[in-house]
Amino acid sequence: MSLHPALQPYADAWTHSIDAISELVQPLPEAEWNRRTPCPGWSVRDVVSHVIGLDCEMLGDPRPIHSLPRDLFHVTNEHQRYMEMQVDVRRHHTAPEMTSELEYVIIRRNRQLRNESRDPGTKVRGPLGSELTLEESMRRHAFDVWVHEQDLRTALGRPGDLDSPGALVARDVLLGELPRVVAEGAQAPRSSAIVFDVHGPVEFLRTIRVDIQGRGTLETAPALGPAATLTLDWETYVRLACGRVTPESVSDRLKTEGDPELAAAILRHFAVTQ
Repeated sequence: MSLHPALQPYADAWTHSIDAISELVQPLPEAEWNRRTPCPGWSVRDVVSHVIGLDCEMLGDPRPIHSLPRDLFHVTNEHQRYMEMQVDVRRHHTAPEMTSELEYVIIRRNRQLRNESRDPGTKVRGPLGSELTLEESMRRHAFDVWVHEQDLRTALGRPGDLDSPGALVARDVLLGELPRVVAEGAQAPRSSAIVFDVHGPVEFLRTIRVDIQGRGTLETAPALGPAATLTLDWETYVRLACGRVTPESVSDRLKTEGDPELAAAILRHFAVTQ
């Protein structure tokens, strides 16, 4: 195996999630592909198209030349336009076309991963012509594919994999965003601490400390007398952080203590995916 040990967890997470997605959609009749998912504006077909498109880009395939319709209400910025291209170009594909393309892309990506010998720090192309390391690219990709597996599970009423390898990657990705959410987004007071207590298939207790300069840092040590504490289950945490639900719609699944205005501000800025 030539894959660098630092990349193996992301390859394992991707493999687990993409196999789960394939298993979920293989038996679906044509009508089920049009089911709405929690991902704004996207059906089951659209989510699978997006996943196929992501893997095609990981393979270095050229992007489709395609003009987007002007009436896509959920496309509001350049990043979304970029992502929508791979989706819209497949909107009229049939169920057999979708499953066979997904299968072919999985075979090609598995071959690519088997032969991957590059260093984790190698620079690769990212969305919109950005440049990032191979490690960060694989990390983001494992995160994206797991989140979209969850979108499909919700749409099809097939819950599961909330503690899979992809879930652990998602935990770390989302925790990495928390300091920015609290310090920059919610403008938490300087020299304060905010605690997040998450339970369920993935559990953690984390503190965001905001220093005198207003910078946030993530800590595992619990805080005494935090300015606010948010307690919620892992699935709700993910759905909020990925913009799949509003804080109001899941208010019965989360508990806040301390400064109510600060807690509300954190929840308003909680969604970190574009």
